[in-house]
Amino acid sequence: MKPLPSYWTFDRFIRNLDNALLKKLMQSQVLKLSKMGIIDTSFIALDSTPISANTKQNNPKSFAKNKFAKGNQPKSDEDCGLGVHTASNQHNERNFEYYWGYKNHILVDCITGLPIFEMTTTADVADSTVVLDILSQTNDFLSIEECTFFADKGYDVKAIYNAVKDIYHGECFIPINKRNTKNPKKLSTGHPICEAGLAMHKDGKFSDNGRTRQKYCCPFKRSKSGCCPCNHKNWNNGKKTRGCTKYVTLPDDY
Repeated sequence: MKPLPSYWTFDRFIRNLDNALLKKLMQSQVLKLSKMGIIDTSFIALDSTPISANTKQNNPKSFAKNKFAKGNQPKSDEDCGLGVHTASNQHNERNFEYYWGYKNHILVDCITGLPIFEMTTTADVADSTVVLDILSQTNDFLSIEECTFFADKGYDVKAIYNAVKDIYHGECFIPINKRNTKNPKKLSTGHPICEAGLAMHKDGKFSDNGRTRQKYCCPFKRSKSGCCPCNHKNWNNGKKTRGCTKYVTLPDDY
C-alpha cells in the first residue's frame, strides 16, 4: 500500500482544484441519495462550524499583543476573517474565544444526518445572513418545499421565518434569541405597567422603519383632577401631553 500524500501535496491539490467541481460532485451525490430514498428534505437543519486559519495568531501559546485586533490581518492568510466561537448556545454563555479563519455552513437532513449543501465563508460573516442563499441554492437542485427547518438561536431572524413560510411553504423551529431585550411588566392583556404600578392605556399605533408599534400612555394623561402617584418626571413637564409613555412593537410575522 502506498503511503498517504504529504500535507503539502494535499494542500496544493486543494488550492489548484476548482471548487465548482467539488460542489457539482456533492450535488450529484445528494441527488443520487435522494432518488434512492435515503435522504429527503422533510426535516432539515442548518448550523456552522469554525475553521481556524493556519496562523500563529490562533496559537494559544502566542502572547502577541492585539493578535485579535481587526486591523491585524494575518500575513499567512490574507483572506481569512476574525470571528468568535462560543462553547454553547445558552443566552448567558460567556465562554467564548476569538479566532482567525472561516465558517463552514452545512445544511443537513435531520433524519440521516447527511449533508445536503455546504457553504464556506470568512469567520466574520454572521450565520443568519447566508441562510436565504443556502436555501435558494439548495432548492435549485433539490426541492425543499414544505420542509421543517431547524436552527439554533443565532438564526432567530424574521426574514428567515418569512422565507421558509412564504417561499417554501414550510415551518421554522428556532429558539428565541433574547438579544438583551427588556422584559417590562405587563398585564395578561399585554398592557404595560407604569412605574406607579398602574395599567397604561393604548394611545394609537404608528409605523416606524417597516414595523408597527403600539403606543401606551399614562392612565391620567387626559384627567383634569388626577395626579401621578409616583410623581413621574414627565408629569409636571408643563406640557399638554403629560405622563410616561411606552412603545410595544407588534409582530407581523406568523
